[in-house]
Amino acid sequence: MEMLQAIDPYSAARTDTESLFLAFHLAEQDYGIAITKVQEIREWSKVTPLPNSPPYIKGMLNLRGAIVPVIDLRMRFGLPPIEYDAFTVIIVANVGGRMAGIVADTVSDVVSAGADQRRPLPEFEGKANRQFIDGLVQLGERLMILLNVDKLVNPEDLTVTTRPAVPAD
Repeated sequence: MEMLQAIDPYSAARTDTESLFLAFHLAEQDYGIAITKVQEIREWSKVTPLPNSPPYIKGMLNLRGAIVPVIDLRMRFGLPPIEYDAFTVIIVANVGGRMAGIVADTVSDVVSAGADQRRPLPEFEGKANRQFIDGLVQLGERLMILLNVDKLVNPEDLTVTTRPAVPAD
């Protein structure tokens, strides 16, 4: 398995034309999200299910007093489920102005990609899940799919709703 090159996000050698991405894996595929969207990376921990949520919302996590919805990307992308293990992580990210947890099989590195490594998404029939994809990054012989985390969920899916109060008679 080819290792992704880890870089120092604060390195002075990085140029303005390079972008930093958190690289992670789902079903043996490399994915990346802009490092500026990442708040923290946590090991998998049990979440509290929320009734009547979309199936890809695994539940809610109490993160230092903030209630954070947790999204299972495997379910969101229609991939087969797996048992969560010691490598499973929750990437806490800023999604549409709110925090959300994103479940990934494993995190690999922070990678730097220059404009010469970025590729547009090719045109093809069937556009399922394409709204989540910002493009591709060429990493040697492999391609990393860049995700637009703001489009992973509908904003209303991130809102924790409470039952309306029943007026007293």
